[in-house]
Amino acid sequence: MNLKEIKEMIQLMNENNLNEIELERDGLKIRLVRGQQGVVQELAQRAVGETVASGVESKTPKETAGQEKEKYIQIKAPMVGTFYKAVSPDAPPFVELGDVINAGDVVCIIEAMKLMNEIKSEVKGKIKEILVENGEPIEFGQPLFLIEPE
Repeated sequence: MNLKEIKEMIQLMNENNLNEIELERDGLKIRLVRGQQGVVQELAQRAVGETVASGVESKTPKETAGQEKEKYIQIKAPMVGTFYKAVSPDAPPFVELGDVINAGDVVCIIEAMKLMNEIKSEVKGKIKEILVENGEPIEFGQPLFLIEPE
């Protein structure tokens, strides 16, 4: 299940005024619940009950101060390749720690099979942490950035 499919589920909920939707596929169970202020919270779990990280993570009421990083949204690698902060070695990085970004802003480039792929943010927020170094090889689904949503 990818972020696009999750967004489609949220859109389905909004269009049909649903408060909750649950789907299970290939051992992945996802449950979306509309919160008190109309915000959809996502709960993804494997069939055996372990929590699965997804492209969007929501703050839950059970969160404590010791779990501060859990309130951040992760931007994850959509492919295997090499991470680059900028379009060229002498160019400024797309984003730096503390930058405020909008949905659709390019945050990095991933080189895969000699192709440069722009990675765009799907959320508006502040860059709280850059989790990889420039030129570092990355894997599919690897967290690249932590974003504090606005």
